[in-house]
Amino acid sequence: MERTEAELIAAAVQGDPASFEPLIQKYSLRVFATARRYARLEREVEDIVQEVWIKAYQKLASFRGDAPFEHWLMRMAVRTCYDELRRTRRRGESSIGDLSEEEAAYLHERLRDLSASGNVEGAAISRDLANKLLSRLRPDDRMVLALLKLEELSIAEISSLTGWTIAKVKMRSHRAQRGLRQMLRKLL
Repeated sequence: MERTEAELIAAAVQGDPASFEPLIQKYSLRVFATARRYARLEREVEDIVQEVWIKAYQKLASFRGDAPFEHWLMRMAVRTCYDELRRTRRRGESSIGDLSEEEAAYLHERLRDLSASGNVEGAAISRDLANKLLSRLRPDDRMVLALLKLEELSIAEISSLTGWTIAKVKMRSHRAQRGLRQMLRKLL
């Protein structure tokens, strides 16, 4: 008989680490997908995912169950990605983050066109350019854009995930999009 998430969580909290394994299997793809939106290299993605699962296991007792486990886990994943973005920014590394909404839409269209046409080299160049532009954004602005445009979350969902007010999420989104527009104008 298959155990429910609540039963698995309760057993893991009581000291049965094997009960946590089905949760990892169920949500790993989602955690990896989220981490890939923020990290450039596969080893960075793997490090972030590992950190998310370690935090989740360590803080499992704090899961109250008022919201689905997936929501609690994804909030932890987004915050872990945000922390990594800030660390990367402090080290002076660049990543995706400085494109405006129009620029991002343009690059997204180009990437899709290049992928559909089989132009792998052009798609790779466009992807690298997008990553370089996005890396110039502040980590919190980049995170909001990724959640809004790539994850396609609503302002309210982003507010819930980050713990920020709706006004702050809107302001960050506007700032990020304005920054991307300015960078594209300089490029063009």
